[in-house]
Amino acid sequence: MAFKTVNEATKSTFKSLTFVIAVGFASLTLTSEFNMAHAQATAVYSRIDVAGNARIASDTIRSIAGIASGDRVTPGQVNAATQNLNKSGLFESVDVRPEGGRLVIEVVEHPTINLIRVEGNKKIKDDVLLELLQSKSRRAFSPILAEADAKTIAEAYSVTGRLAATVSPKIIRRSDNRVDLVFEVKEGKITEIGRITIIGNRIFSDRRLKRVLATKQAGLLKSVVKGDTYIEDRLAVDKQQLRQFYLKRGYIDFQVQSTTAEFAKQRNSFQVTYTIQEGQPFEFGEVTIISLESDIDAEEYQKLNSIKSGSTYIATQIDSVLERIDHQAALAGKNFVHATPRITRNNADRTLDIEISIVRGQRRFVERIDIEGNSTTLDRVIRGKFDTVEGDPFNQREVRQATNRVRKTGFFKSVDVQTREGSSPEQVILDVNLEEQSTGTLGFGITASTDSGLGVAINIQERNFLGRGQSVGASINASSEDSLARFNFVEPAFLGRDLRFGLNMGFGTVELSDTPYDTATANFSPSISFPISKHGRLRLFANFSSDNIKENSDTGTGNDDPGEASIVMQNDFGKTSTGILGASYSIDKRNSIIEPTSGYNFSVTQQFAGFTGDRTYSRTTMNAKYFKALFNEEVILTAEVEGGIIISSDPATLITERFMLGGASLRGFEQQGVGPRDTTVDQSLGGNQYYAIRTEASFPIGLPEEYGIHAGIFLDIGSLWGLDFNGGFDDTGSVRASVGLTLYWETPIGPLRFDFASPFKKEDYDDTETFRFSVATRF
Repeated sequence: MAFKTVNEATKSTFKSLTFVIAVGFASLTLTSEFNMAHAQATAVYSRIDVAGNARIASDTIRSIAGIASGDRVTPGQVNAATQNLNKSGLFESVDVRPEGGRLVIEVVEHPTINLIRVEGNKKIKDDVLLELLQSKSRRAFSPILAEADAKTIAEAYSVTGRLAATVSPKIIRRSDNRVDLVFEVKEGKITEIGRITIIGNRIFSDRRLKRVLATKQAGLLKSVVKGDTYIEDRLAVDKQQLRQFYLKRGYIDFQVQSTTAEFAKQRNSFQVTYTIQEGQPFEFGEVTIISLESDIDAEEYQKLNSIKSGSTYIATQIDSVLERIDHQAALAGKNFVHATPRITRNNADRTLDIEISIVRGQRRFVERIDIEGNSTTLDRVIRGKFDTVEGDPFNQREVRQATNRVRKTGFFKSVDVQTREGSSPEQVILDVNLEEQSTGTLGFGITASTDSGLGVAINIQERNFLGRGQSVGASINASSEDSLARFNFVEPAFLGRDLRFGLNMGFGTVELSDTPYDTATANFSPSISFPISKHGRLRLFANFSSDNIKENSDTGTGNDDPGEASIVMQNDFGKTSTGILGASYSIDKRNSIIEPTSGYNFSVTQQFAGFTGDRTYSRTTMNAKYFKALFNEEVILTAEVEGGIIISSDPATLITERFMLGGASLRGFEQQGVGPRDTTVDQSLGGNQYYAIRTEASFPIGLPEEYGIHAGIFLDIGSLWGLDFNGGFDDTGSVRASVGLTLYWETPIGPLRFDFASPFKKEDYDDTETFRFSVATRF
């Protein structure tokens, strides 16, 4: 029994020992095989040879591969070297292989670009597209770069609204490992704006807001309209313009909540939707000015506050007050003083109380102004827009104003002004980064009107001549009855100051078929103007002219025979010269120069002739125009008053010196159709005094905004009198008046205007006109 037990234990121990020995032997075998395999997979190469390269150095290729001679190299490292060389984009093909004790890297380099062409493009010229490419002739061809260039060309078409444009790069093999790189372009059609939808507007209509947008909905003549082309960048501009529109009307909480553009493939057009939140309009409440400095009396600055309590809140009005306070403080020697507003919102009555604090800020000076990017414009032109110079106290508000002045020149595509610390914490460096843009224009146009018929206009203008900020231009206008050639030059910063020097020269002829005289005039007029208030400007000028009044060559012949000249004109024929000195004051307080809806502008001009030349007289003219919006700016009222008087020391004024009335100046009557007239020969004589009052209300007529058609009703009143001749002519200055309807059509080729008038107060001898039209186009 005991023996049996010992025997079983011995057997068990033997089995265990056998298992351990077997496991150990197997492990030893696997380890040996692994070591043998590892020894076989790695290799040490005595050298690395490069073959097939012509332009790229062998050492450069070895460096890209990442393998050096003498290194122990695995198959994985050989594969990685192959991938590194392929990813470099320098080679068409790569083969890395071991041969004996060396590693061979055999490459086929990309060919050299012989030339680059763009084919299939019609809307964008070759030189414009080639300028965008990174691939260049006589450089190595890179497929990656070619694909990037193709994408760049497609983006250039996308900016013009051709989102469906496709570009394919192709290569044509040439000898000596050269290729021609060809970009095949399929331009596709322009993607239009099929519909514009505005959601959330309660106060202002869709029609009014669409006039604000740069993006336009496709309408009549859409084939030549540029604004109805879908361009994504325009949407950001639209958001900003909508915001500015509402902020200028007191809607301080206005938001553009979203802008979406959905593409309708079957119509090849986008539907653009603007979702807005108008909020409520706010007005100015109490506006106060206080001083936080013991040496500054706030009472001295109260007169600078032009904001009226109860007026519509416009943030720019606050900026104007702050600018005036800063300027006044600087003049008083209070450096580093600036005005800071604190706004208190009163939701109950929708007002904003403004407290303006005058405080002394940190002492900091302008160390220098660094200007970059102005490849054409001279530094002095840009520096002239800054009131701040090196060494002046730093004023952030003055820097912002200068930045806006640089932008308003229109010389630059982008203007960015940043500040950074200078050589010490008290010093500031201004970095002005600019991107130039084209400033020259060449225009050709067609003009048409009831008065002068069909005509052509050619003009050339350079707004930044030789990078000096000067404007130089010339124009030629010609029609069947008149012609005019002009040259103009403007230096906006004469003598480095805010003085605008101008020079105008011109020569023109007028040959009206229904008058007994023709005129030819040559003139030379220098001028200088400067601001005398925030909105007012004074212009001083001289004008030297040579005039020739001669008998109409058609007199006595043809169907348009004007007949014999009136006895009043008998002494007018011949050549005269006139020297004039004059001054003109103008003030402009319109809320917009392009599309005013409120405000006014006014001008008065005084001329004195006689300091040289043959003629002696005094001439005074005045014009004032007022704008008012009604019904949330759906209706725009305008009222314009103008008048003039001539007082002559000569026996009589010439026909070319006297005022004429009619046509555009008094609708319902022909040009020169009103005033004293020699009824024996049916000729208008003009007058030495006149006035005209024109009132109009323009409004939409229910057509979609994209058609660009709206209407107006008008009432014109005027009179012309004062003739230096006792010949029994009617010179009583009786009132003339007319009412009518106007249709406006904003077309891509220019604004068309159609006036339908009905004179209801006139004289029997007046020349009336029930319809007139005008158009001015530029291409």
